[in-house]
Amino acid sequence: MGAQPRFAVLPVGIVVAVQAVVLTALSGRYGFHRDELYFVAAGRRPDWGYVDNPPITPWLARASTALFGETPSGLRVVATLLGMATVVVVALIAREFGGGRGVQLCTALATALSSYVLVVSHMLATNSADVLLWSVLTLCGLRLLRTGDGRWWLAVGAAAGLGLANKWLVLLLLSGLGIGVAVAGPRRVLRTWWLAAGVGIAAVLAAPVLLWQASHGWPMLTVAGGISEDDGAENRLLFVPMQLVLLSPVLVPVWIAGLVRPWREPGLRWARPLAIAYPVVCVELLIVGGKPYYAVPLLLPLVALGAEPVLRWLGRGGPLRRALTGAAAAVCVVVSVLIGLPVVPATALNGPLLALNKEPGEQVGWPDFAGSVAGAWQRIPDAERDTAVILTGNYGEAGALERYGPEHGLPQPYSPHMSYADWGPPPDRLIGPVLLVGRIEPGSPAAGLITGCRAVAKHHNAAGVDNEEEGVPLSLCTLTRPWSVAWPQLRHYY
Repeated sequence: MGAQPRFAVLPVGIVVAVQAVVLTALSGRYGFHRDELYFVAAGRRPDWGYVDNPPITPWLARASTALFGETPSGLRVVATLLGMATVVVVALIAREFGGGRGVQLCTALATALSSYVLVVSHMLATNSADVLLWSVLTLCGLRLLRTGDGRWWLAVGAAAGLGLANKWLVLLLLSGLGIGVAVAGPRRVLRTWWLAAGVGIAAVLAAPVLLWQASHGWPMLTVAGGISEDDGAENRLLFVPMQLVLLSPVLVPVWIAGLVRPWREPGLRWARPLAIAYPVVCVELLIVGGKPYYAVPLLLPLVALGAEPVLRWLGRGGPLRRALTGAAAAVCVVVSVLIGLPVVPATALNGPLLALNKEPGEQVGWPDFAGSVAGAWQRIPDAERDTAVILTGNYGEAGALERYGPEHGLPQPYSPHMSYADWGPPPDRLIGPVLLVGRIEPGSPAAGLITGCRAVAKHHNAAGVDNEEEGVPLSLCTLTRPWSVAWPQLRHYY
């Protein structure tokens, strides 16, 4: 094999440094996302698994808040670091394809400024670590395919095991690359005992997570089934259009060039499994009704693969071609920043920005929410408050009250949603009023267990952002059965 170009430490380092400064400067705007509040709560209860995700992201939330403070900025230090690492790894992938200094720099810029990476680097989500782990696994797999050195199976196994300890979507990547190798080769990488060693490493790393899920009835599969049942049709309808915009429209020709390049350049035959993996993963997601963004991390290596031919094409064109491309890129960068980062006042979010990305709206108003619940709590007579319960409809509300409720003298909230259900039920001695956050659907199991509800307040956030909690009713209700009996029927997943 020919020598690889040197890694462009300085150009890529500058991109990563600017990325760190921007993300850090904006990390405290708006507030916690509902998922972040849930991860902080889960991190306080360390375990080998949770109903809807493996443990790595809650563990990262615990570590980041312990080191840097339980604030949005403190939590998001780890998200920033994961985003920076992703940029470096994708630039290394570009180097794996023979990309020199300019190609690596352009790949780093494209990665750092893409909408998807901006979103998951600004706020901590399971995808923040997932996109990095997919990129690391892809880099190790490509090094294995390029060199034929079976020892890279050890690194592939380690990345796969860590991926399974964060999110099981990594199985899609493994299946896509595996089918790609079986179809296009080089199949010699499968004929080595190092493969078994890599599988063993992955199994050891993932075993505690799998054992936890098995002992709890595989709840993650239940959640996945709910996503497919409730959102499957919409996910399938939007899947292809979202592939074109989730990263950035200006990058579509780049990753398409990446899909084509291994079939045109004989020296990159070994990269054909990557070009096959993406359509395989897309078909799998269409079959199961998975969310469109699940496939996006695989587009980043394709951008790294397509960057060089696109730059050659630009170099062969005249000033007009380069000017038009630069203008289109600038517009897309502005749109990506507006979508992915909190650069506008919260009061300006309603409208196109929330339509394109609802996540910023879920970062607004949680302290206000806790204040609204506190006001409703005061409507309970003093003599009944010691036995009353705050019951929320989802984990974001429970996480917000767990974080901000003590400032208002509120007790521990409860929720039958996701892993909060495992952290309940309320003690049976709490037989007083139920302060219900949200609505009970007629005909649901909850309708016969929580009755006599009368609305005492309605929450509105100060910024007027149209998010999931805006306008939620707060009601005082009566529980008809002991909590230990009612809880299994109240539990809900997706």
